[in-house]
Formats: sequence, structure tokens, C-alpha cells
Amino acid sequence: MSLRFALQLNPNPVNPTRRAEIMADPGFGRHFTDHMARAVWTPDGGWQDSEIIPFGPIPMHPAAAVLHYAQEIFEGMKAYRHADGSIWSFRPAANGERFARSAQRLALPELPVPDFMAAIEGLVAADQVWVPQEGENSLYLRPFMFASEPFLGVRPANEVTFMVIACPVGAYFSGGVKPVSIWLSSTYTRAARGGTGEAKCGGNYAASLAPMIEAAAHQCEQVCFLDAAEGRYVEELGGMNLFFVTADGRIVTPELGTILEGVTRGSILILAKELGLEVEERPVAISEWQEGAATGAITEVFACGTGAVVTPVGRLVWEGGEVTAPMTGADDSVAMRVRRQLMDIQYGRAADPYGWMTRLA
Repeated sequence: MSLRFALQLNPNPVNPTRRAEIMADPGFGRHFTDHMARAVWTPDGGWQDSEIIPFGPIPMHPAAAVLHYAQEIFEGMKAYRHADGSIWSFRPAANGERFARSAQRLALPELPVPDFMAAIEGLVAADQVWVPQEGENSLYLRPFMFASEPFLGVRPANEVTFMVIACPVGAYFSGGVKPVSIWLSSTYTRAARGGTGEAKCGGNYAASLAPMIEAAAHQCEQVCFLDAAEGRYVEELGGMNLFFVTADGRIVTPELGTILEGVTRGSILILAKELGLEVEERPVAISEWQEGAATGAITEVFACGTGAVVTPVGRLVWEGGEVTAPMTGADDSVAMRVRRQLMDIQYGRAADPYGWMTRLA
């Protein structure tokens, strides 16, 4: 039987004046809506106690397993308001399916996709006044699951909490899309075969923070990680997938195995074929990037993810050198064409021939 997320109204919602101030300049992850979704799992009862409740702190035992053994996962997705006032999400079932795969890897209980969708729909319905109407603003949705059982033994938890919170967010590039600089990490790796690289769990992101400090010291905004086995092959950035466009009409992206299967990544692979590009998912040696950008064999490099959709990569910097792809950031580049096409579908400005959009409210 599917979960029903009964609504418990927040008796003290953010007043309309303050909400309008927030919506005028929401930033990212700074302000949150009035409610949140919650459900709890136990081995005997399964998923239960599902409800939409007032947003607020989570009571947590100091021995909650997540605090000690990092047994948790999360997702990132958005809700978009279309011109007619309706609210939609981009491929939310794909996020639900990935959430289930991440749960398997972290030994957490799987939340069925219909229940995942019910939580998203219930929260958006309760807080639809928080979905922005202007420009490229949207409502960011953060489903997450964590081991809430108070127990210090090392084993899968016997109590798990699932939640969804939401925050209005502005355009990722407030001053227009700008190419980012990437630091090539030769000290750190993000994931290894058999590890958690394919799961969306906090530990992967925590592991990327020290190299991000290293990147900032070299005036770079992001880090590129290489494979842990040989240190030769490009994997992904700290939280984004990578694409390379070649002069002979190919679009190449690192194959899955130790990297996250991004929803935006999968969508771009479909759109690229319609642009007449030959799609390749395969190992990409870092030397191929360095030499290809230098010779013009690689004409542009870009990254993709939920937050920025598509981000042109300007410079790749490493100890003792750097390189720039010639077409990166150009208005008629593959990256910018794909970005416009994706966002036009997401915001309802173009037809959705793929059935990617799901109406939430």
C-alpha cells in the first residue's frame, strides 16, 4: 500500500512580506519553505508515520548511527513554475530510481518510487507559494534518508528516517553563464571500483572538500578527479559530470562505474544525438583532454548537474600547466545550445517530446 503524506499545517509560516523579500534574492540553500516531508522505517513496520509537518530542527539522539557511520543518501531536484502558474518537475521518477539504487549501496531500505513521488508532490502542494515565478528561479527539493537508530554497533540501522526539505533558489549564474576553472587533483581521488562513487551519499562530497580548498588556492572553482587505480582517467568533478566535444563531431563522457549517473547527464546524451553528434561513453585519459584542447581536437568542455544545468569549463589547471578549449562558453557552442534546450523544456517554453516533465501542482 502506498504511503499517504497527511498535512500538518505550520501554525507559524513565514509572513508574506518576509517571503517576498526572500524570493527577491533567494540565493541557494539559505532559506527554507514552511513544511517538510517525513517518514520512518523499521524492520517490523516498514515505512510508516508519513506526513508533511512544519519545517524545523530534527530531534536526534547523540548515538544516531548516521552521526558515526555516515549511513545516509540524498537527492537534488527542482520544481519549476510555468507561465500558466502550474508547477512541474524534470524527470523526478529518475531521481526516485537513483535514490533506491543509492539506498541499496548504503544498506538502507528502498523507498518505492511512488512513495518518493508522493512525498515530493505533498510538499510542493503544501508550499507552492514558495515556487518562484521569475526568470530562472526555481524551488530546489532535497530528499534525504539517514540512519536514525541510536546504536553504536557497526551494522545497518534498524530505524531509518526519510525526509524532503525545499528552498527557493535563484539562477545559478546571477551575472550570466561564465566558464569555470578546474583544478586537476593529483593528490586526492573521489571513488574507487567497488566503492560508493555511483551512490549519491554525503561521504562522497565530504571527500571532495579538501581538494576544493586546494583548488581555491590555485584560483579554481572546481576539482577534476582521476581514477583511483591508475590516476590516468577523468572521472567527474566534485558534484558534476563532464563532457568533451570534439572537432570531428563527437561528444564524449566518462563511462559509468565509479561516477554518479546524473539525470542531467543522461538527458544530454539523448539531446546530443538530435544535434547530430556521435555519442561516446568511454574512459577518457587526462592526456586526451590536455592534448586535445591544446591542438583543437577538443573544441569545448562542459560539466552538468541539477544546480547549474550546464556549465562551460574554461581552464584546466594542474601543477606546472594549464589549457583552455577554444569554443568553451561561445553562444553557439554545444554546451550553450544544450543548456537552452534543457531549460526551455524545464520552464515550459518548449515542447517536451520525451515526456520528461511531471506536473506536481
